[in-house]
Amino acid sequence: MRNLINTVAASAMLLGVASAAHAAENVEVLHWWTSGGEATALEVLKKDLESKGISWSDMPVSGGGGTEAMTVLRARVTGGNAPTAVQMLGFDIFDWAKQGSLGNLDEVAAKEKWDDVIPTALQQFSKYDGHWIAAPVNVHSTNWIWINKAALDKAGGKEPQNWDELIALLDKFKEQGITPVAHGGQPWQDATIFDAVVLSLGNDFYKSAFIDLDPATLGGEKMKEAFDRMTKLRTYVDDNFSGRDWNLASAMVIENKAGLQFMGDWAKGEFVKAKKEPGKDFVCMRFPGTQGSVTFNSDQFAMFKVSDDKTKAQLVMASAIENPEFQSAFNVVKGSAPARTDVPDTAFDACGKKAIKDLAEANKAGTLYGSMAHGHANPAAVKNAIYDVVTRQFNGELSSEDAVKELVAAVDAAK
Repeated sequence: MRNLINTVAASAMLLGVASAAHAAENVEVLHWWTSGGEATALEVLKKDLESKGISWSDMPVSGGGGTEAMTVLRARVTGGNAPTAVQMLGFDIFDWAKQGSLGNLDEVAAKEKWDDVIPTALQQFSKYDGHWIAAPVNVHSTNWIWINKAALDKAGGKEPQNWDELIALLDKFKEQGITPVAHGGQPWQDATIFDAVVLSLGNDFYKSAFIDLDPATLGGEKMKEAFDRMTKLRTYVDDNFSGRDWNLASAMVIENKAGLQFMGDWAKGEFVKAKKEPGKDFVCMRFPGTQGSVTFNSDQFAMFKVSDDKTKAQLVMASAIENPEFQSAFNVVKGSAPARTDVPDTAFDACGKKAIKDLAEANKAGTLYGSMAHGHANPAAVKNAIYDVVTRQFNGELSSEDAVKELVAAVDAAK
């Protein structure tokens, strides 16, 4: 009897150890990928980790720009309960690294030679003080237009190559009785359009304004022209645009209710999920005037400092993210380009191949710029200051002249 009790006790102890070990092999992931296409893409990563024995605790926070997620994150960290991994963009990663909150991925990065295959522009945000602190999942480019193919064909079938042709197309969409521009009235969406409008007025202008933050450029005549163009575009959105999530705007184009959407290439994930094909159901093209240039953001997973029993799962997750097969599978669904330069474009559709090609060419030509609207040109304080002015102007609260003055003052105060 005693032997039986001892055996049962020993088995229970082993089960307890196994259970504890299993519990340790878990990642709690904070992210804002909550739309249909994004959730489908994220499932690729979840299943990949599960195949490696890592369970996934999901912590989604809705809000396409990630602002709400960062608010939740700060509360978690302040409470001493940081998630294992957090989806982050650009300068937000630096902010947490400066606070000493992020873990170290050097072990897996060195073993897998990340330095050789991840573009320098991305490494700028994946490293801090020479150490790898985040694993880039993708490269999104933001200066895209997504056009309903049937509406475009009805309007003559010509893709607009400059500002005047874009306005002519929007007028034709209006004549068709559909909403010309599908848009969601949220600050980050307004800023996404403004990003493309500013870039369309010249590469040097964009760099001087949003990367160098030159006061003369921010307050000059060309910036007034950019705001004037925003005023014009505002006349092509529907009355119910305020507060609409970006994926609902994508749905308007998909469902033939709108002509086009100005949005980053995550929008393609919505078209793919709806079983739409590029060239047949929709057209992807660069914002007129920005051909040859790319504004980008990169979703990365920053790993927070956690107890030693959780670091193994973090390293496995980081390795899984950078696996070339995963990079292809994930980005095919997500609509973005891989974060590695050695991933073939074989599995990608026409828009995906264009994204990869455009990215490589812009990187080589020196016309690859961090997106202001998506936290890759300047820290959050500057980005949010620009958001405020752009949204107020787009909603008619500021004239173009006043917006230019406000922009200079807001950026100066936020520096």
